[in-house]
Amino acid sequence: MDISKITGLTGVNSVSSVGTLTGTLLDGESRKTEGTMFDAFLNTAIDNIKTTNSYLSDAEDEEIKFALGETENTHDLTIALQKASTALQYTVAIRDKLMEAYREIMQIQI
Repeated sequence: MDISKITGLTGVNSVSSVGTLTGTLLDGESRKTEGTMFDAFLNTAIDNIKTTNSYLSDAEDEEIKFALGETENTHDLTIALQKASTALQYTVAIRDKLMEAYREIMQIQI
């Protein structure tokens, strides 16, 4: 996921009718509303958080192994720590962009 694509509200299209939000058309015909974009976004976010947690766990395991003297390979420790650090920075950057977008949405006058 590229965080450069998350840029405030400039790419939001206008809502054509309130009826589409409730799952019914304006002429009374009902339609099943599927949140495929939101589902995909949510699943991607959950997968990214799981990956970040996995990297953090791997880094902690490598630290414990190194501290107990079970391994002397600092290369694996350094790689695990860097992966965890990068994944955490990425996750925090995504969270910050989402919070910024949320604050911008909340400031919209109705």
